[in-house]
This record gives sequence, C-alpha cells and structure tokens, in this order.
Amino acid sequence: MPFLLRNLTLDPGMEDGSLRSLVAARLGIRDSEITSFSLVRKGVDARKKSAIKLVYTVQFALRDESRLEEGGDLSRVEPPREPRFPRLSGGGRIVIVGMGPAGLFAALRLAEYGLTAKLLERGRDVDRRASDVSLFWRSGELSGESNVQFGEGGAGTFSDGKLTTRVKDPNCGWVLRQLARFGAPPEILYAAKPHIGTDRLRAVVKGIRERLLAAGFEIAFENRLSGIRFKDGKVAAVTVNEEDESACDALVLAPGHSARDTYAMLHELGVALEQKPFAVGVRVEHPQALIDAIQYGPDRHPSLPPADYAQAYNNERTGRSAYSFCMCPGGVVVAAASEAGGVVVNGMSGYRRNGPYANSALVATVGPADFAGSSPLAGVEFQRALEQRAFRAGGGGYLAPAQSLLCFLGRGKGRLLSSYRPGIAECDLASILPSAVAVTLKEGIAHFERRMRGFISAEATLTGVETRTSAPLRIVRGADLQSVSHQGLYPTGEGAGYAGGIMSAALDGIRVADAIAATIKTGTC
Repeated sequence: MPFLLRNLTLDPGMEDGSLRSLVAARLGIRDSEITSFSLVRKGVDARKKSAIKLVYTVQFALRDESRLEEGGDLSRVEPPREPRFPRLSGGGRIVIVGMGPAGLFAALRLAEYGLTAKLLERGRDVDRRASDVSLFWRSGELSGESNVQFGEGGAGTFSDGKLTTRVKDPNCGWVLRQLARFGAPPEILYAAKPHIGTDRLRAVVKGIRERLLAAGFEIAFENRLSGIRFKDGKVAAVTVNEEDESACDALVLAPGHSARDTYAMLHELGVALEQKPFAVGVRVEHPQALIDAIQYGPDRHPSLPPADYAQAYNNERTGRSAYSFCMCPGGVVVAAASEAGGVVVNGMSGYRRNGPYANSALVATVGPADFAGSSPLAGVEFQRALEQRAFRAGGGGYLAPAQSLLCFLGRGKGRLLSSYRPGIAECDLASILPSAVAVTLKEGIAHFERRMRGFISAEATLTGVETRTSAPLRIVRGADLQSVSHQGLYPTGEGAGYAGGIMSAALDGIRVADAIAATIKTGTC
C-alpha cells in the first residue's frame, strides 16, 4: 500500500522532478527503492514574501517498507478506487435540460450505468456559440439564445474554468479525472487551485459531447424547454420550442442561473419555488503586475503563477457581507448579458492567464428583504431592474458603466482603463447600485486594503453590474432530489439553487443521476 508525504517544499524555479530525490533523502533511502511516485497536491505558500515556497504532497510506494516509521507528515494511504456501476436497463425515458456542468455530468454518470437520455440545450454548440459571443463583444449584437449564459457548456464556458469547491464529496476526484480524460490539463489532478481556462474548456466540452453520442445519447441544440406536462403530479412529457412534445418519465432540470423564462414557466405550472439570497456588485480590474507585487512581493520569481486573491468582509451590524468572487488572474472583463436592454459583467481567463489585467467580482449580499414582494420571481426582477439601470447609464449599445476605484470611494480621480468590450462609459456606480450594496462594497474595499496593501489604487477600474453570481431562487426539492411538488422532476445545479461553480454543479448533477439510477435499480422509476 502506498504512502503520502506532505509538506515537501521547493524554491520557485526548481523542477518538480527533483521531488523524488528529495523524498528519498528525507526518508534516508536510495532513489531506486521508490517503485512508484506521483504528485497529489501542489500549491504556493506566499505568506512570507521574502521566502515564497512551492509546497507539495506526494504519493509513493517502496520495495521494502520495513524501515519506515509512519507519523508526522508521512502516512499510509489506500489509493483511490474508481467507483463501480451496476449495468441497468429500462427505467423509462430520461430527458436532461441544460448542457452546463450539472447536465453534462448527470449524463456522464448515467452513461456509466449503461443508461441513455435525451439532452436538450436551448443554445448552440460551443463553436457556433463562441462565434455568436465574439460578435456580441465586437458589435453589441446580442443573441438571446446563444450567448455567455446559454449554450453548450453553460455559463462556465466563458469563465476562468476554476475547479475549486468547498464541497466535501468523494466524487470530486471522479469529476477531475473525467475532465482530464476529455482534454483538461493533467495538473488539475494535483494543483491546489485547479483551473482549465476558457480556451481549453471548450475543447473539453466537445470531448464530453463525443463520449455521450458514442454512448447512445441524443443531443438537440437550439431546443428550448417551453413546457412540462404532468399527469397525476408526475412528469409525463416536455414541450420544446412551444410545439414539439416528447414523452418523459424523469426530467433532469439543469437550466443555469439565467433561464428566467424557465423560472416563469415553472412558477405558472405550480412547481415549488422559493426566494433565496445571492449577491450583486461590480467587477474590479487591476494591472496583474500590481496584484503579483501585493501577493508575492516586488521581486516575483518568473516561474510563479499569476497571483490571485480571495477577500471577504462582514458587517455584523447590518448582516451584509462583501466579498471577492470568481477572481480571474491575467483575464478580461466580459459582457455577459442574456436579455436585450440589460448590462451584465463577468470575468474570464485563458489557461495561461497571461493577460495584462487581473479582475474579480466585488459583490455584496442581498436577500428577500431587498426584493419587491413575496413572489419567488422577485429576485429575478431585482436583477433585471439593476441590469436595465446599468444599460441606461452606459448609454446603450451594451457599454458598461465604469468608474475608477478612487472615484467610487471619493478619494480622487484615478485612471479609467478596462478590458471590457464593446466598451465603457464613465458614470457614478453608486447611483446604479442599491445604496446598501454601495455602502457595503465601500466598507469591504477598505477592509480588503488592510489585508492587501495597494488594493486601493489609481490604476484600478470598476465596471458594472455583476448580478449573475448565483440563482435568484431555488427550485425546491426533497431528500430524494425530486421536486417536492412534482415527482419525476429533478432540479439540479447552479440554476436550480443547489450549486455555485463548475465543480459543485457537476457534483450535484452526479447526485441526481445516482438518485435516478437508484430508482431504476429498485423498479420505482
């Protein structure tokens, strides 16, 4: 059985290949006694700017284990085992709506059981979608069905492709191994902060599609869910594009957090929905070199990755929090609208993260007390009103309202530079944001400066508005992962209110697929 050895350190610039000899020296053995060796985790310890270290955990096996004494940073470990899936058949007709992480990983998991499903995606395949998005960024010509929010791969396709999550789930390793299988960089299997990058993520999405087609799945693009027919409180059929109906016994609903028409349709049908808190705010851009200097010190070693950050602030008196979100080193701020007449900003990085700017969302929490009315759709209307206000402030054409960070804080003018396209228009962002959000953001930024000296800079620019941090409602489900109001309906992922990012959405899709497989195995589907 192999061993784990933790807290191995190398100086920046040293090769990972030297770790094997380092382990042998640490254990007092010869290199040749190590029969297998692999990286388990690699991170950067930048707490001491003058002595930054690369920190590793490695797994290895030996010919003769008798001389090793376990303890401290050395422990015996059982290697991960791939889960085994019983081969199932029958179980009715399964439809998956949405080809973001939740929908795709639900499908991949079903395929492991030998099951198939019909996948419906309102947007286009990833290549045509990328062309539509590029046109929007160049010209402001928005497609309502093929954009940053809708299409193959989901909203995460135009992001940094982060694979971090706070969810403790044994399937995390399975997700990472599947992504690597379909073309993600192999280092996601051991990096402390794994990411794919928007450029490589698109190829991964196509690899998953090919796997599903080979397994017998049917995939239909430009097929928007427009209705669900229920019989005796259970899913019986789905309607697509207002006219085509397909029989359905189990409906995996993974719509993404921007499918507002889907939310409205579910509400009209009486599906149980509830309001939930989320966060809104702006994007902040700094020169990446400035963030590197803050995090690594002025003499950053060229082998270190572009620096990132994560900051949070809580006002105990008001109960509101401000935090950074979806930080994109070496990335760009992107136009992410999905409705005409609204401006939405988001962040995106390529795999190499080699752009001149770093950007991050700076958002503050909002909840039902901020919404108008008790309808479960009130959060949607809150988002929409804010986005439309930003559109008007930008002067139309999907120009984003922007302001220097210093000006937002009332500390001077500062420079106004942004990677956002189609372009920016200078304005007072506090006049667009809800006053409580603006105040909390200003408090939070002052707190971030105490943690990251130099964060408040004349070179920092804010653009707005960031509203799609998470779903503005929850499609309520029970312990069996089915809707509490309608059997056979399995809400999942970020759009259903049960995830917040690529990894957690993929994990939730897997849970739903496992639940469906369990009902088929027991004959209850």
